[in-house]
Amino acid sequence: MTLIIDSSFLVALYDGSEVHHPKAYDFAAHRSEAILVPDVVLPEVGYLLRRNLGYANSFNFFDFFDYSFVRLVPAFEEDLTRIYEISRQYESAQFDIVDCCIMAIAERLNITRIATFDRRDFSMFRPSHCEYLELLP
Repeated sequence: MTLIIDSSFLVALYDGSEVHHPKAYDFAAHRSEAILVPDVVLPEVGYLLRRNLGYANSFNFFDFFDYSFVRLVPAFEEDLTRIYEISRQYESAQFDIVDCCIMAIAERLNITRIATFDRRDFSMFRPSHCEYLELLP
């Protein structure tokens, strides 16, 4: 089974001072399925790690992609319509654009599992390809 990981999970995984770090680390250590990282999360993760860890330490995050089991996946032009639809449908919840991109990518790729600590947005969302997204860990 395939899994998408979002910004909140990646930040928790690499920032040892983050409250969810132990849970993220334990979860990542026991994964064997395909892991997808939407490329749209990288600027957000970079910003948050730089803010939390400082400039020099924020780049250690990229060591992860040298030897890991993850695959970067892009948001395609065809996803833009769905991203817009999601943002309008959930306008009162004010989903951020990165979450809307992840939701659209999950629908396009028929993925139902998201590793996230952003429970609010992803639990509110009702995808078109399944009843709900399974939020992990």
